[in-house]
Amino acid sequence: MNGRFLLADNLENLIRRTALFGILGIGAGFVIITGGIDLSIGSVVALAGCMLPWLLAVHHWPASAVVPLLLGIALCIGLAHGLLITKLRLQPFVVTLCGLLLYRGTARGIAGDQTQGFGVGFESLRYLAVGTPFSIPVPFLSWISEGRFSPYAVHPFTGVRTRLDPITWIDIPMPFLLFLAIAVAASIFLNRTIYGRYLMALGRNEQAARYSGVDTDRMTILAYVLCSVLSCFGGMLFALEVNSAQPVDFGNFYELYAIAAAVLGGFSLRGGEGAVMGVVLGTALMQVLRNAINMLGVPTQIEFAVIGAVILSGVIADELVRRYAAARRKVVGA
Repeated sequence: MNGRFLLADNLENLIRRTALFGILGIGAGFVIITGGIDLSIGSVVALAGCMLPWLLAVHHWPASAVVPLLLGIALCIGLAHGLLITKLRLQPFVVTLCGLLLYRGTARGIAGDQTQGFGVGFESLRYLAVGTPFSIPVPFLSWISEGRFSPYAVHPFTGVRTRLDPITWIDIPMPFLLFLAIAVAASIFLNRTIYGRYLMALGRNEQAARYSGVDTDRMTILAYVLCSVLSCFGGMLFALEVNSAQPVDFGNFYELYAIAAAVLGGFSLRGGEGAVMGVVLGTALMQVLRNAINMLGVPTQIEFAVIGAVILSGVIADELVRRYAAARRKVVGA
């Protein structure tokens, strides 16, 4: 294990990135559970991330007006996706692919292809992305990070031994708390409410759900609205974290990270299966993979190859599990 992986700064950054991408993953999960797909997540992230500093720093709008406005725009985006898919019977792939291009182009047009930044202000708002409300103690972490369980660090050139503190304090970033709140709310929604059961039923068999009295159109629209709103919220947090947004590449391929995290976490691309805890674990694994690529000195160009392999592995595993379950049912029925 690379000793830098267990450094406090690296773990804090890993937790923050897991939280930010996890919010997008939960949004993607809502759509995937209905059997749909949303390819516009990254472009919604870019639109929200560029419009936030553009309205706050350039046009001097108050944050109390900008944040609800952007969330309202995201709600309308999700509503448009849902209506096109349910009323016009367009394929989700086509609708959201067009959205990917449309929202990216809108962000670039609004910003004039110029980087939008917050400057030195808006500290209270930026606290949502970069704040650390509290820290937790982790015993012996610094000892393990040396590659062996030792209370001493040895300088690689001079050989001087330095005693390490037995307790390492890890800052818990604010985005992680927001992510936990969203994850808990999403889990309760999916597992403890009738609407969550409706989404599951819709993904398993839309026609059967409709015959059972479920308003499948309304549930599909709800899934796309939730995905767009969470993408918008995540986009604002991403922009606040880096203090700026470049419309050309901000949020590029973030939909892939979101979909990969959901699939890796157990969401079936066929719909009807998935758990929020799986998204949490899937997102964490994706970020650990990205971090490992950097730590091990592997060329970052293969990062997307890793993501593609993860998605493909999830699809293959889903198909094998489906076939195994079908074979078991056949044996039991016989």
